[in-house]
Parts: sequence; C-alpha cells; structure tokens
Amino acid sequence: MYLGKYDVIVIGLGHAGCEAFYALSKMGLKTLGVTLNIDNIAQMSCNPAIGGLAKSQIVFEIEALGGIMPKIADETAIQAKTLNLKKGPAVWSLRTQNDKWFYKNSMRLFLEKCKNAEIKQGIIEKIHMEGGRIKGVSFHNGADYGCDAIVLASGTFLNGTIHIGDKSMSGGRLGDLASISLANQLRGLGLNMGRLKTGTPPRIDKRTVDLSALVEERSDPARRYFSKKSRKAGSEIIDEPCYLVRTNENTHKTILDNLKYSALYSGKITGTGTRYCPSIEDKIVRFKGKESHRLFLEPEGLDTYETYLQGFSMSLPEEIQLKVLRSLKGFEKAEMMRPAYAIEYDYVHPVELLGNLMTKKIEGLFLAGQINGTSGYEEAAGQGIMAGINAGLYMMKRDPFILSRTEGYIGILIDDLVTKDTDEPYRMFTSRAEFRLNLREDNADIRLCEYGFNYGLIDRQEYEMVQEKKKLSEKLCSEMKRRFITPSGNLNEKLAKHESCPINSKLDYFTFLKRPEINIFDFREEFFSLYEELGYKFEKDDMDLWNYLQTMVKYDGYIKKQERMIEQVKKYDLMLIPPGFDYDKITNISTEGRQKLKKHLPPTIGAASRISGVSMSDVMTLFMHVSFLAKSFAEKTENNDDGKVK
Repeated sequence: MYLGKYDVIVIGLGHAGCEAFYALSKMGLKTLGVTLNIDNIAQMSCNPAIGGLAKSQIVFEIEALGGIMPKIADETAIQAKTLNLKKGPAVWSLRTQNDKWFYKNSMRLFLEKCKNAEIKQGIIEKIHMEGGRIKGVSFHNGADYGCDAIVLASGTFLNGTIHIGDKSMSGGRLGDLASISLANQLRGLGLNMGRLKTGTPPRIDKRTVDLSALVEERSDPARRYFSKKSRKAGSEIIDEPCYLVRTNENTHKTILDNLKYSALYSGKITGTGTRYCPSIEDKIVRFKGKESHRLFLEPEGLDTYETYLQGFSMSLPEEIQLKVLRSLKGFEKAEMMRPAYAIEYDYVHPVELLGNLMTKKIEGLFLAGQINGTSGYEEAAGQGIMAGINAGLYMMKRDPFILSRTEGYIGILIDDLVTKDTDEPYRMFTSRAEFRLNLREDNADIRLCEYGFNYGLIDRQEYEMVQEKKKLSEKLCSEMKRRFITPSGNLNEKLAKHESCPINSKLDYFTFLKRPEINIFDFREEFFSLYEELGYKFEKDDMDLWNYLQTMVKYDGYIKKQERMIEQVKKYDLMLIPPGFDYDKITNISTEGRQKLKKHLPPTIGAASRISGVSMSDVMTLFMHVSFLAKSFAEKTENNDDGKVK
C-alpha cells in the first residue's frame, strides 16, 4: 500500500534532478524529489564553478527555458570571467566561481518553497512497474510511494566505487552511500548499461600555500549575469581571486615513479574516463613531451580555507598525493583537507532513450545527467530541465518536447547521445555545434523563451521583455541602414586612434558598425545619440542588448547564410517519425540502415540522418514514406461535417 501518490517522482537532486523537480513544479504536477542526503542537494562534487567553454551556452539556454541554475549561479558567484573574448561572439563563454556551500543551501531553500512539490531523504531500492509502465517506488526502509512517471537522475551513485591507490570502497561520492539495489534492478530490466570513471582533485588548506609564488587571476571589470532576474536585481559578487600554478619536472617524475600505485594504472579501474578532463597521471603519460601543465587553485567558498586544485585529479595513495602536491611551486608546505579520488559508476547507454529522454523499454521512466553518460553540472542540468518538461508533458498526454540541434546546445547534447551513443563521459564543446554562430549566449532567450512560456516555466512579463528585445534590435538595425553618420575632424581623429580608415563622405551607421575595429561602446557618443534621436535612451542595464545588436550587425552576412542552412536542416528535424513506425515494411532500405533505425528509434528524419550506418539513400526513402503517411493522414482528417478544415 502506498503512503502517498504523486504524478512524478524525481530520484536524485543533483544538478539534473533540481531542474527536473523545478520544471515539474512549475507545470503544476504533484512532484516528489528523493535524495540520499537533503544537506547535499545540488552538491558541487567537483569544481565549484558554473559555465565555461560551451557550458555557458547551456546555462543561458536553461535560463531561457525557465530553469533555476542561472539564478542560483549568479547569487552565489564569488568571481566572474568571460572566456574567449579575443575570439568571435560564437565562443564567448561566461564562467563563475561559486561558493559551493552557499550554492547548495540556496538551491535547497529554493526547491523547498516550490508549489506542488515535496522533498524526502532516503534510498530508492526498487521501481514498481505494471505492464511495462511505472507505478511507484520502494524506499530502503520499506515505505512505498506511487507515481505514474519517474525522472532518474542518479549521478555517479549507481554501483559507485571510490578508488584511492589500492584502497577501494563503495560510495556514490566520498562520504555518501552508493545505490546498489536500484543499479542491479536496472540491469535486470534489460537496459544496456556500462561503466564509466571520473575523478576529483585533493582539497587544499589555503593557509598552507605560499600564494605569493602563484599568479593571481581576478574577475572581469564589467559584471555579467546568466539570468535576467539577476541583472534586474543588480546582484553583485565579491571578487575572490583564483591562482595559476604549473606542474614541473619534479612533479612529473614523482608521478611516473609511483604510477604502479595508481588505481588507474594498476588495473583496478575498468571504467572509461573522460579524455577531455584526464587525471594528472593520464596527462603525464599521454603528453610525455610537455614540460608542464596548467593548474588553478580555486576558492570553495568565502567562509572556508578549503580550496580546489583544478586539473589535479588522481587516484594515487594519499601519501603519494601529498608528495606530488608538495612538488609544486608555492605548495612546499601544503596540507590536504580531503584527498583526491577516482570513482567508477554504472550508466545507461543513451541509445536506450527516445529523443524526449524516456527509455524505450519502460514507459514513463526518464533519465537525465550522468546516468546517460555525460559529465559536467551544466550538461546534467540541461538534460534535467528537458526530462522534467517531457515527464510533465507525458503526464498531460501532450506531444514530447524535442529540441532541434539547430535551436540550442541542449538539443545538440541530447541528439548526440540518443543517435550516436557514448562509451566515454560526454562533454559539450562549441565544435559540436554546426551552427554555433547562431547559438550564442546573447540570443538564447530569443531562440528558446517561447518554449519556456508555452510550457508554463516563464511568465508573460519575461516573455514580452524578450519579444521587445527582438523587435527593438530589428528596428534599430533597419534604422541604421537608413541613417548616415557625417564625417568630421573629431570623428576621423577618433577613427585613427582605433586604426580605422577616415570617413570622407556620408556613411550609413550599419556599414560603419560592420567595420571589425569599430566597437559600439568606443563610439557611444555617435551611436547612442542616434538611438536617443529614435526615442531609445541608453541605460547601463542594456549592455546585453547593445552587445546583441552589435553582433547582429557585424556578422550579418554569416548569420543569414547559416539561417538559410538551418532552414534546410529544420525541414528534416521538424518531420516527426510516428511512434511505433514499422521499419520492416520499407522494402527498399538497406539491412544495416533498418537495423540501426530499429535500434535507435529516432524521433525525427533529421535524427535518423545522423545515425552512423544509415545512408542518405535510406534517409530519403524514409522521408518519402513518412511524407506519404502525413499526406494520407491530412487527407483523411481534412474536412469535418460542416466542411471546415479541422
């Protein structure tokens, strides 16, 4: 007998689970969030930071869809930098250093106040099913709760094993229990599962480090935010410094001399680690010719001496870890507050999922985060909000929400997972985005806020603000093409300082701004006087608007070219393949193509085209069959009794 009945139960309240929980709450679903330890909701188990290369684009997209990570990241930031500023705007990436205790406590308090939702501490040992559908869960203490859908966001806890040298112990994180029974049940249900590995560096007592020997890193002068709510509130940060340090010859020798004691190199670890964030042992072995590697000493919070040494994860015994640590300049007397460790855990191969993140074999079971083979808080949160929305739509019997890879990094992430699978921890990069110039930080709201509004995750006021930004920027671009800047001695003198050619005749503002060396903020007197003449007064809070406008002007030709290409791709990405489509009925498709399509069950023609082994001939054949089905359906339902189109 169930102690309570919910629409959806979210298992795990890490970064994926928090977004799913909040989305379901906003959609009006009765939701239960279950976590092993309420005090560790949204725990930053690895580096205490949000955003970074390619990851920030995901955070801005979460904001546009109505998620919570961006707001909490802004509130708890103790340093903020925009990376890649010397490159084009497609790869500009905001990164905040965060107070990890403030972050998780803020997230917990926020989730506790969510309507329609409750949080319980406990271990889920079993998922109840009936006829292939979700019916409820059992806790470790015997308590049962009913539900019709589950979002499973278990992180590294499924059969988690921690390794420090030759010592191994069961755990989902150092100090937390692993989830054994649930992992075994998932295997028993026939889900294709594998084993992955990740790791974390030692935590250092800041007082024992000679900071004067390190290179100090500070925030950017201009404050930027992930969330519009933060910009409006004027959230400020304390500019807490980070420090750059490099490994040296002694560091490398110490590691190589003790490699046999590493859990990774002794054969104890069988799971595949991420190639893009390797342990320090792996770096030294794989890049033998490199004299040194960059490390960053990052604060974990304002009220602690505990610091995080980014890039220094390892699985060596603790005494050797200390020896390696003290080989670094400035760390000769360093003390560790927590040792580094590696962790292995079970994951589900993401080809087991549909495009809405529901498992193909179990109706109503949605997976999000590291259980799908990804790494990173941001990748997890992006999946979490999508799984939450789709679990809500499933309960409402509405069509699933499939985000195209032409629309966002989150769409690329999920499309890559469900069509290509992964046998190593997946990490997002800007290079994975075919149309990254159109998938920037500054236009995430314009790209995605309509979805957030339609699903009830953002309110009308937020939605209308974004529409106003879009209309205003379009109008200003149009006016800039029609209005002219007049040459003058002062202007040409200013242009010379910026190494730009003088103006000898009238020039429209649009062409003037297209010059690579012209920045709208360096020539604010000229541009903002034009905007004020048109009735728009420049304000400090409008920095993002002006950056967006400037990007649209400078990259006008490239953006339009990509938009034309996107329209072609969208035709395939928007063409849904009906659920239960019988691929065996298509006789003129290759055997390999049919096998791959039946295995992956792609949600759209576009997704089918990206499956390895499915030829373009197979895609065109499938396209014709689906088009014929759609046309037949349209003809059958075209007219109702009074002759009007339905």
